Amino acid sequence: MESIFNKDTMPCHNQELNSGALGSAKQVRFANSSETSSDEQQHDANHVAGISNDLILEIGLQLKLLPLNDQIRELQTIIRDKTTSRGDFVFCADRLIRLVVEEGLNQLPYTECTVTTPTGHKYEGVKFEKGNCGVSIMRSGEAMEQGLRDCCRSIRIGKILIQSDEETQKAKVYYAKFPPDIFRRKVLLMYPILSTGNTVIEAVKVLIEHGVQPKHIILLSLFSTPHGAKSIIQEFPDITILTTEVHPVAPTHFGQKYFGTD
Repeated sequence: MESIFNKDTMPCHNQELNSGALGSAKQVRFANSSETSSDEQQHDANHVAGISNDLILEIGLQLKLLPLNDQIRELQTIIRDKTTSRGDFVFCADRLIRLVVEEGLNQLPYTECTVTTPTGHKYEGVKFEKGNCGVSIMRSGEAMEQGLRDCCRSIRIGKILIQSDEETQKAKVYYAKFPPDIFRRKVLLMYPILSTGNTVIEAVKVLIEHGVQPKHIILLSLFSTPHGAKSIIQEFPDITILTTEVHPVAPTHFGQKYFGTD
């Protein structure tokens, strides 16, 4: 059965059709202002986020960024600041996670529906299709679980434990537990920091072994390096990556700071 869960049908408010050489492909955009053209706004936003348009094209259109604004930029700054207290760090991280999760939900398929209001009127709305789940890559990915549950209180969440060898950087899977019917579900894979991409690649391989198609996987992250995003998409061209920033230096202290083990 053909799935509607793909890059051509997924609704996402931070993309628009490119009528140029890319044909019907979608590209990242940021909110336009009345004083700045869309091209200038795109360039300025990418510059602030540490990204070039060439890099977007090089990595692929499967890489999606949250629309950059002052609120997100402040949260990124506080999380990266080494003087930030753990309390402020966790608070800001949870806020940023919630924004990423909500945008991730926008990528899921939905159907139109009609409901009756308390006043007896009919309302034309939408509802998400059933068959979604979350998977967190332990341990830092667990920081994103509550944000997902806050938006989808009954969603099933699986876990993967992967550790990398300090010398070879080779990732090894130690534990994996998923809903038994995960092969039928769309997966929100949660991992806040993409550095080398090796851990995520191993996690996706495990999901594929359990019958999940890469095009049914949306990777939710907070920060990514160009190398990490590029490695993942080169390995799995159909996967979708949603993040707030692509920067050469990732805040790899995130997990230790969030859980108080630094």
